[in-house]
Amino acid sequence: MFEYAQPLNRLIEELKKIPSIGAKTAQRIAFYLLSLPKDETDGLAEAIREMKKSLFYCSVCNNITHIDPCRYCSDSDRSDDLLCIVEEPYNISSIEKTGVYHGRFYVLLGTLAPLRGMGPEDLKTEKLLKRIEKGHFQEIIIATSPTAEGEATAHFLVKLLKDFHVKLTRLAMGLPVGSDIDFADQVTVKKALEGRTELKE
Repeated sequence: MFEYAQPLNRLIEELKKIPSIGAKTAQRIAFYLLSLPKDETDGLAEAIREMKKSLFYCSVCNNITHIDPCRYCSDSDRSDDLLCIVEEPYNISSIEKTGVYHGRFYVLLGTLAPLRGMGPEDLKTEKLLKRIEKGHFQEIIIATSPTAEGEATAHFLVKLLKDFHVKLTRLAMGLPVGSDIDFADQVTVKKALEGRTELKE
């Protein structure tokens, strides 16, 4: 059976561990890295080491940060009336890129996924409850993904937070801009109908 030189083979095997990176892609990346000048590969290796050494989870919201609390939690210009709950730290960027949300964040660091062994006890909800108790939030936006796990997590959060006198909302889901309704599945069209908004001049 053919195998590359051991150091190259090891790199390919490590790259294959990255989600959505298969054997062929791992091989292409490995050969690309092999073709780079040494100072560029040294820079990449140093960036990875620095990332692992310097980054940690924010003590307030669980966002990935190099300062504590993170910049979203320490920004005095952000509204303390709104709290947006997301699954993972990278979901924050999707909300921020819209330019319309200026509240606070809370990261669950996962979703309910029994098949992957993720139950309610694995979500960081204890810290969330304490934060809501101490805060003055008028609205909590549940911004989990429209997947089976995201939906289950949203339902779990609604039950968990229902006794707080806070408005609970969920991101509207439905047809993406520029898409054709004929190509949408029934669940997407159903969500679009349920999340419809009034048209005004």
